[in-house]
Amino acid sequence: MTVHFIGAGPGAPDLITLRGRDLIAASPVCLYAGSLIPQALLAHCPSGARIVDTAPLSLDEIIAECRAAHQAGLDVARLHSGDLSVWSAMGEQLRRLKDEGIPVSVTPGVPAFAAAAAALQAELTLPEVGQSLVLTRTSGRASAMPENETLANFARTGATLAVHLSIHVLDTVVAELTPFYGPDCPAVVVYRASWPEQRVIRGTLATIAALVAAEPIERTALILVGPVLGAADFRDSALYSVDYQRRFRGREGE
Repeated sequence: MTVHFIGAGPGAPDLITLRGRDLIAASPVCLYAGSLIPQALLAHCPSGARIVDTAPLSLDEIIAECRAAHQAGLDVARLHSGDLSVWSAMGEQLRRLKDEGIPVSVTPGVPAFAAAAAALQAELTLPEVGQSLVLTRTSGRASAMPENETLANFARTGATLAVHLSIHVLDTVVAELTPFYGPDCPAVVVYRASWPEQRVIRGTLATIAALVAAEPIERTALILVGPVLGAADFRDSALYSVDYQRRFRGREGE
């Protein structure tokens, strides 16, 4: 058997990989984060599957479910929202399962920032405007930020910032970023990207807090900040320029 960790995507049930869907369908046990995983994904579970909402469970209880499935020779589909590579709490589960000799696999998913960019119909890296995207968050009850990973330090780069898990401290985020980006820098809040109730609130660092206060959001929102969000007069990428020779274009001698 194998415990299959599966990135279930940002919310829309069809934003899951084919591999993830097929692993759910083949696993007699499904452990899912009930507060974040759309119920429609559970329809892929096989008939008679053991389906467990892990939201109220401790780490020990989650591992106990995996251990019981291992002893019974039953594959487990372990669903987490978004992609598993960031803020998924997968790391400690992998450590425990590997210590117990329980096989695991990892299937990536669509991350929240990608779904938010899609909602904006925006590219988050534009030529000569911004070529870097920083995924970060602020300190919370679950974990504090390392000393050097501050919004100010990231803001000094001028990169596009995707600030997760921080809508409850939006005023603080704005205050820390404004000295570096300026009050007129575009700022966007995307609530529940790809869900039916998705909302997009566009503003600047000077206006975004008031705009969000008028439509209160408590959780499941991403804050995006950076010049690329408002850029219109940017240079075309050289990638498709008629003068740009690349390996697969086949324009030698022209």
